[in-house]
Parts: sequence; C-alpha cells; structure tokens
Amino acid sequence: MDGAVYLNGLKLALVILALCLGVLLLALDNAMIATALPTITDEFNSVADVGWYGSAYLLTATALNLFVGKLYTFFSVKWMYLICIAIFEVGSVICAVAPSSIVLIIGRAIAGIGGAGLFVGALVILAYSVPLERRPIFAGCIGSMYGISSVAGPLLGGLFTETIGWRWCFWMNLPVGGIALVVVFFCFHDPQRKIPSIGAWERFKTLDPLGSLAFICAMICILLALQWGGQRFAWRSAEVIGLLAAGAVMVGVFGWIQHWNGENATVPPRLLNQRTVWASGIFAFCLGAAFLLTIYWFPTWFQGVRGTNAIDSGLRILPMLGADIVISLVSGVVISYFGYIKPVMMSASILMAVGYGLMSTFQPDAPTWQWVLFPMLAGAGVGAGLQQPMMAMQTVLPIRDVPTGTAVMVFVQGFGSTMFLTVGNTVFNNLLKEGVRLNVPMLDPELAARLSAETLLGMLEPEWRPALQAVYNSALTRCFFVSAIAAAVSFIGASLIEWRNIKKKPGETEGAADNKA
Repeated sequence: MDGAVYLNGLKLALVILALCLGVLLLALDNAMIATALPTITDEFNSVADVGWYGSAYLLTATALNLFVGKLYTFFSVKWMYLICIAIFEVGSVICAVAPSSIVLIIGRAIAGIGGAGLFVGALVILAYSVPLERRPIFAGCIGSMYGISSVAGPLLGGLFTETIGWRWCFWMNLPVGGIALVVVFFCFHDPQRKIPSIGAWERFKTLDPLGSLAFICAMICILLALQWGGQRFAWRSAEVIGLLAAGAVMVGVFGWIQHWNGENATVPPRLLNQRTVWASGIFAFCLGAAFLLTIYWFPTWFQGVRGTNAIDSGLRILPMLGADIVISLVSGVVISYFGYIKPVMMSASILMAVGYGLMSTFQPDAPTWQWVLFPMLAGAGVGAGLQQPMMAMQTVLPIRDVPTGTAVMVFVQGFGSTMFLTVGNTVFNNLLKEGVRLNVPMLDPELAARLSAETLLGMLEPEWRPALQAVYNSALTRCFFVSAIAAAVSFIGASLIEWRNIKKKPGETEGAADNKA
C-alpha cells in the first residue's frame, strides 16, 4: 500500500509556503500579462498576435492537464513537481528575452507545459504531507493565492510596465519559482509508493499514449474554436464548425480509448463512476464558469457604466476579492473542525447564486453599498467552494488515485472558466452592438465592440454618455446573470456528493505512516 510520512513543524510550514509560492507564480503570471499586453503589442507591432499571448499558454496547459496527472501517478511526485517548475521557468526566461512576437508565443506555450502540473502537483504534495482532516485548512491557503493574484497581478503588471519594463513580468518568476523549487527539493520527501517494476515499453503503455494524444487533439480543436469564434471567424463559419466537430469526434475517441484501456486509461472509468467524483466535477465546472466570467467583466462595469479608469476599477473589486480570500481560509478551518465538506459546498452555491443574481440587477446609478455588498456575497461563495471539489474527491478515492482525480478536477474547473468566458464574451458583444445601434447611432457598433469603454466614452459628447453607459450596464448585467445561472447549477453537484466525515474516513491513505517528520 502507498505510504506517506506526514510533515509537521518547520518543514510543513516551509513546504506549504513553497506550494503557495508555486501557485502564486502560476496565477500572477496570467494576471500580470493582461496589463502588459498594450505595451508588448506596441513594441512588437503585433496587434494581430495579441490573442495568442494568452491562448498559447492556455492550449498547452489545458491539453496536457490530464496527462500530467497520469505522470504524477506513476513517477516521483517530488521530481515531477520540480520538473514542472523548471519548465515554467524556462518558458518565462524565453518570454523575458523574446526578440519577437513569435518567440514570446513559443515561450508562453512552454510555460503552459510547466503550468499544467503546478496546481495539480501542489495538491498532490499536500495530500502526501498532511492528513485528510487537516488538508482543507492548507488547501484554503493555497487556493487563496488566486484571489491575491487577482489583486496584485494587475498592479504589479502595471508597475513593471510603467517603470522597469514589461519583461520584468516574466523575470520576477525566477526568484519566486526558485524559492519554491529549493524548498520542495530539501523539505519534501517522496512518499514510498508501490509502483510495479515493469519494462520501459510496458510503462509507456500504462501512460495511455493514444488516449492522451486523442485528448490533446480534442482540446486543441475545441480551444481554437472558442478562441477564434466571433473574433477571427464567424461562429457559423466552416472553420469554427469544423474545429468543434473535430473536437467532438476526438472526445468520442478519447472516451472509447478510456473504456478500452480500463485501469491503464488516463482517467480510469471506475473513477468517473464514483458519484462524489462526477458530482464534484459538476460543481467545479460551474464554479469556474461563474467566477472567471465575473472577474473578467466586473472591472468593465465600473469603466463602462461608472466612468472610472482601469486602476480605479481594479481597486473597486477589492471587496469581492477580499471576501474570496478570507472565506477561503475560514472555510478550510470550518471543514477541518466539523469534518463535513458537503454543507460548505452547498452554502457556497447559494452565496454565489444570490450574489451574482443581485449583481445582475445593477443599475447605472447603483449606490455604493450595492456594488460592495453584492459582489462580496459572490466572492464569499467562491472562496468557500473553490478548493472543495478537490477535497471531496479525496474523501472517496484511495491515495494512489489522488493525482488523477486532482487533475480531473483542475481540468474541469479550468475548462468551465474557458468555455463560459467565451459565452460571456459572445453575450456581451452581441448586446453591446445591438444597444449601440439602437441607442447611440453615431457610433459604429463594430468599432464599439473593439474599443475599450474608457476610449468610447471619451469619443462621445457629454450628453450621449449616459446612453452608452446604459447600454454597457444592460450588456454586462446579462453576463452577471449567466454567472448566477452557472452558480445555481453548481448546487446540483454540491447536493449530490456523499456525506463523508473527513475525520472518519477508513484507510484514508492506505497505510499512511503514523510517524511524523
């Protein structure tokens, strides 16, 4: 049986700090580059490539997510994590020294390969470092890094871009990742796991190469369709429809291969037959969808409806992100004390649905207490639920399946974010163009969809600005309503997971060592 030597004291504190830094590294990178994009495109004269600076990372990270989970199952957890950090750092260096747009895109794709294993690896290392009943506390700490990065990322990105240059958005990854790498190398010891001693070819087959290839092809097709649809090509174009059809076929091929391979599959079917696993997947998908959609569009509400600049809009979402961070930590303590995850997940769904639903009622003249309190409710729901699918999954799976289960949850959550960000973008653009056509006739609707709210308001005479602000409000509150629907559906997943007390799970680590390190 697999064994784990649990950590305590200084070693535990250092490992948790390293894992938090690794996730912060991942989250900050994505948050900072968004602020630096205008400067990067000016330097490289590469407006046409701007979408690829994010998409190149997303493609490799998402496509390789499940495969990396398989690698964590069959190879050294410690060395897999260190290799992922190293690959991410190599990609960051390539971006930092990039002499051209294409080199920057290549660097982003390489960073995505490493990024595919950072969050999964952090949760796998946590599973082997801390007993299940204490895990939610530390998972809350790790998850709070996303909230912190949402605040610090744009501010640091703007600071670097305006002072020492956008390349420092990538250079700063080196010391942060270096600390995480050194600490994990010296403080975390690989768990003693019974991995069958087999030949190289047999080991290769256990990695499910055909299934992984089918999944990678499916994700590339689907993500390219979501990236290009409504932007480079019309949604009804042959290119987008062809990519979606090819993606659907490859998903079917992947599913067939998983059924055929059984225990050697990338995702063994028995995992998905477990009720708590697929119910947690529903919850994770919906939470990812609701959260990222609002994080992306809420600052635009302040800029387009209230007339603030980018910095002020970032500051005004701090109450929502603060609630996310605080409740993420509090929920971990609550679960560790009482032992049950399901009530916290159900509460998270309710808070998100109510919060996002109330945000969908915003009017252009909404009082301060509304745009502070309503998003705080939603942020509290996100904080309470963000890590719980990973924890719920661990209550029903043996420790040897935790890497694969974690990879599935991380993938589902990220895919929900990606898909609904595209849905929100489509809803917003369609309503914005229609509203501009009807209410602000002197503006070209297509131009309105391409320019920032701040730029558009500056182009109009003062008497026409309230009309455009009303159009923005109508379009953006529909996006918030989409988030509310996703949050409401997440309640289905939360209600279907099993009632398990994390303090009483028999055989939780299949013979985990009781001795302390």
